Amino acid sequence: MKKQGIGTVCVQSGYKAKNGEPRQMPIYQSTTYKYDTSAQLADIFNLDDPGYMYTRLANPSNDLVAAKIRDLEGGSAAILTSSGQAASFFSIFNIAQAGDHIVSSSSIYGGTYNLFSHTLKKMGIEFTFIPVSSSYDEIRAAIRPNTKALFGETISNPSLDVLDIETFAKAAHSCGIPLIVDNTFPTPVNCRPIEWGCDIVIHSTTKYIDGHASTVGGCIVDGGKFDWMAHKDKFPSLCEPDESYHGIVYADKFGMGGAFITKCVAHLMRDFGSIQSPQNAFYLNLGLESLHVRVARHCSNALALASFLEKHPAVESVKYPALPSSPDHALVEKYMPGGTCGVVSVILKGGRDRAERFMEALKIFQIETHVSDSRCCCLCPSLTTHRQMSDSELSAAGIPAALVRLSCGLEDAEDIICDVARALDAV
Repeated sequence: MKKQGIGTVCVQSGYKAKNGEPRQMPIYQSTTYKYDTSAQLADIFNLDDPGYMYTRLANPSNDLVAAKIRDLEGGSAAILTSSGQAASFFSIFNIAQAGDHIVSSSSIYGGTYNLFSHTLKKMGIEFTFIPVSSSYDEIRAAIRPNTKALFGETISNPSLDVLDIETFAKAAHSCGIPLIVDNTFPTPVNCRPIEWGCDIVIHSTTKYIDGHASTVGGCIVDGGKFDWMAHKDKFPSLCEPDESYHGIVYADKFGMGGAFITKCVAHLMRDFGSIQSPQNAFYLNLGLESLHVRVARHCSNALALASFLEKHPAVESVKYPALPSSPDHALVEKYMPGGTCGVVSVILKGGRDRAERFMEALKIFQIETHVSDSRCCCLCPSLTTHRQMSDSELSAAGIPAALVRLSCGLEDAEDIICDVARALDAV
């Protein structure tokens, strides 16, 4: 059978109904699981059997949806988390500990920046932030002997910078470390970072994958190609005995394709409990079934709006990577020729005061702490999602104080443009 298209995977992957079973994926709304003997349950606790012990670690509904996202990304294993922030935290903390170092693109979501620069710093993990446009040599220069990973966003939120995945991956692998990429904005419909050398992909599934602002969640996908044992001195948590599991060595027992996610489940979910609820996983699966259709509409609406804004006299600048005038257009043609995302960042003449009045004059776009929804929404990141960052940090992340993030929904493009035009005229 030929390889299935992305739309077929969105609809068909994950849950497979057997004869007489429900056509829709069941919700396994249970905290516990029954076994006939203590020995069976002991095998699960010893990681000798892949069964379920307790939903704080894993749940069948969650695993079915994670498997669908794994297939969409072309990975070897995946896990759902309670939020995108939990996925970001787990992706780092699964391989790094106090005394370690991570190199990250400076063009990342404000919540991720705070997690890295403040919370994980207090836990003894140091971060160096480099420009997303860094060359291979510049990336290499930032990597230290104790660096455990490179991190970046395929399309950064909200600066909309495009990551040169292949260059970052080559630099990471030349130093024996993995590349972790947040692929939230493009989704696997538009970009599959693993195909370009990325090792771990994460998502805030709250955004396009859910697509309806109904459920918070995250996902981690292992590409299954990074050889942890080849660099075992760097990754003791995966390559040395885990005494909390009777000396198990994850990389030995579960190999390149399973070690990372198994440790996420057995260790981090056990101790932190950032599990997604089965009910939320059910909603997430509904969103996945239409992802390939929705993303195309988001992208066409955003391109139409960006093209309009680029020519408007009240606009100082507009950022949208799919525009032919974008400095990242060559990277878009390489990594995302079918589309980028539905988010447009714009700076109006007149500064932040005019930007605030512009947002308040909008009718279809609503001011809210969200993005990548079926409905149009907007906000000023420097006042909200990135408020904790200093002016210099905002500048390094490519986020001017007056920047407005416009997230195009699934409405008609003509109505979206009309709403923006009317608001611009009003201010």
